[in-house]
Amino acid sequence: MRVLLSLVFIIVAAVPALAQEPIRVGLLTIRSGAVASCGRQMEEGFQIFVKERNGMVAGRKLEVFVGDSAGQPAQTRTKAQEHVERNKVHVIVGPIAAFEAIAISDYIRQVEMPTIISPASADDITQRKANLWFVRASMSASQPTHPLGEYAAKKLGYKRVATISDDFAYGHEHTAGFQRTFEENGGKIVQKLWPPLNVADYGSYITQLKTNVDAIYAGFGPQNGMRFIKQYREYGLKLPILGTVTTIDEGQMKAMGDEVLGTITAGSYSSVLDNPLNKKFVAAMQAEFKDEPGFCAISGYMGGVFLEAGAKAVNGKIEDKAAFMKALQGLRLADSPIGPVKLDAYGNPITNIYIRRVERRDGRLVNAIIETYPDVSQFWKYDPKTFLAAPVYSRDYPPAKNIE
Repeated sequence: MRVLLSLVFIIVAAVPALAQEPIRVGLLTIRSGAVASCGRQMEEGFQIFVKERNGMVAGRKLEVFVGDSAGQPAQTRTKAQEHVERNKVHVIVGPIAAFEAIAISDYIRQVEMPTIISPASADDITQRKANLWFVRASMSASQPTHPLGEYAAKKLGYKRVATISDDFAYGHEHTAGFQRTFEENGGKIVQKLWPPLNVADYGSYITQLKTNVDAIYAGFGPQNGMRFIKQYREYGLKLPILGTVTTIDEGQMKAMGDEVLGTITAGSYSSVLDNPLNKKFVAAMQAEFKDEPGFCAISGYMGGVFLEAGAKAVNGKIEDKAAFMKALQGLRLADSPIGPVKLDAYGNPITNIYIRRVERRDGRLVNAIIETYPDVSQFWKYDPKTFLAAPVYSRDYPPAKNIE
């Protein structure tokens, strides 16, 4: 039976409570709207982490407060303030959406609150607007699509692609990352469409899509990706589909059918990653929530892993915020469910990026791994200083010079 985190949950450890007060964690999530499924899975992933540790990290009990932003930037800031000023948390984990991380950045800097961003992917929060109180436990928006663009041009041989993506920061950035490397490797983006995040029906956009292309890049969040591909196939269109990690997320696969077979996406995770830590995590998610974990679930879990590593490095003395942040910034994991992880100088993970293709295995849909790009930085193969001297990726950058 699915049990979501209540407004406040406390998991009592199986060992006697220590005299120290608990480590208080503020979780920022979304429970309604277009990305609510990601919020739910993030909470589930974090809850699995807490349960695995018997509610203890670095010898101290965990007390977790959950704030629902409803996907509204102003409310995200309000919930962050509640965590800091009322709940007196030691660390924040979250938020979900890119625009939420941007909305709270100044406040987090002002109050000097250690924050483990997961899964919000806004590029600039670990680039031009890097915040010393942020580290990211997931990845930046364009980090997986840089290799995907190269893969589409060099390995798949695609020359012409049309893109259709959610019209907000996350959609803009991962689409731009794909465009840049695809075109640098000889491809052309000949059309770009931007449906609103909460659009109900993609029909009017699907009928605009060019058909004289090799593939469609569909850059959507989890629920939107599922709905778009279903409607796309219902219109009888058969062109190959590419996308980012959330276009085909394992958390939505139970509601998908053959229409998604063959879709190629890129991300830092797949539930079929063949390592012991991931197998344990997947088994726990399936047992506890009857869910196949995707990017959002593993992001919540990795938020906990980062918290634990930082807390252990300071011997549980998480109240020393500067020391705790220094420990987080120097984090290196030789192994994790997503593979090896280390942070760059801006607080963003350098991690494997997996090219995934939807297949059926034993009767179920999976994101099978068909290529691995090891140790991918948010700056891809570019010099960081040169990269940061250019504008942040957006609807208009890099310029679309091949639109027809």
